[in-house]
Amino acid sequence: MTAFPRNQWYVAAYGSEVGRELLGRTVLGEPIAFYRTADGAGEVVALADRCVHRRYPLSQGRLDGDTLVCGYHGFTYDRTGACVFVPGQKRVPRTARVAAYPVVEQDSLVWVWIGEPALADPRAVPRAPHLAGPGWTSVSGMEPVDCDFGLLVDNLLDLSHETYLHGGYIGTPEVAETPITTEVDEGAGIVRVSRHMDDAACPSFYARSTGIEGRITRWQDIEYHAPCLYLLHSRVAPVGVLPNPDGTDPDAFHIEITYAITPSAPGRVYDFWAVSRDFARDDPEVTTVLRDLNHTVVMQDVDALTILQRALDAEPAGGQELSINIDTGGLAARRILARLAEEGAAPGERVS
Repeated sequence: MTAFPRNQWYVAAYGSEVGRELLGRTVLGEPIAFYRTADGAGEVVALADRCVHRRYPLSQGRLDGDTLVCGYHGFTYDRTGACVFVPGQKRVPRTARVAAYPVVEQDSLVWVWIGEPALADPRAVPRAPHLAGPGWTSVSGMEPVDCDFGLLVDNLLDLSHETYLHGGYIGTPEVAETPITTEVDEGAGIVRVSRHMDDAACPSFYARSTGIEGRITRWQDIEYHAPCLYLLHSRVAPVGVLPNPDGTDPDAFHIEITYAITPSAPGRVYDFWAVSRDFARDDPEVTTVLRDLNHTVVMQDVDALTILQRALDAEPAGGQELSINIDTGGLAARRILARLAEEGAAPGERVS
């Protein structure tokens, strides 16, 4: 299993998921209860999802103003995690407190810091401005996957699998046939993988959303910010129209594919996904097409990764895998994730 980098920001929810109803999510094995304050600011609060009394999930309780009341025995916590009421006595034990996690809400995503709170720097949260910025229309969803989160990272950094797993949706022969270029910034924890196809078949994902008929110019530029955020800058145009490297190409269609890869527990990962476009923004039919097609693609990945994880769990120790050129980005991501996990480990804790 891939070790969890702890002193990092992870996406726990879309902002639209968090409101005055309690939301429970598990991030890096830690159960967390989320809610939004009742004041005008509507800030997101993240508290450990276990009551100090008998470990009942606080996400099964209720809100009283901005305090959270445990649904089992009524222990009540403020937004800092301090217990402010216990039943049957006036004195609240000094140790009656649950952890409160640092939170940043940005670009329609709710990020939570798992690790040493003093190290949480909101400026380190990577950006995905197209998710909430003007000029873009987005559809989104989330699927839990029963696999090691490193397998999902591998999957997204090697798009050659589109040809075989997603044929008829986003895969064409050119994706697997086209060589990649890879750039790695080890210090920043960023991996970039690019595949530029100047003459490719147009899969249904693009044909049905853009209306292009015939062959296309198709660029895929991946930007992975370890450990959580994956951006695929996709540009398509009729064949012969080459997109500008800086993205200022009015004759091309731009689609931003966003994934947030959040480990839930060993062998389980949250796969947050979004598709943003800068064309036909008010066309509900295009919105439906992109939502349905991308959900189908995501579920194909879910099924494949679940099968792969079961196969890996069942095989004897010592099994070996072969890596080739298309794996360059994924192998770089593995190195970065291992380093981040080691840096975030507690003193004396062994990371394997």
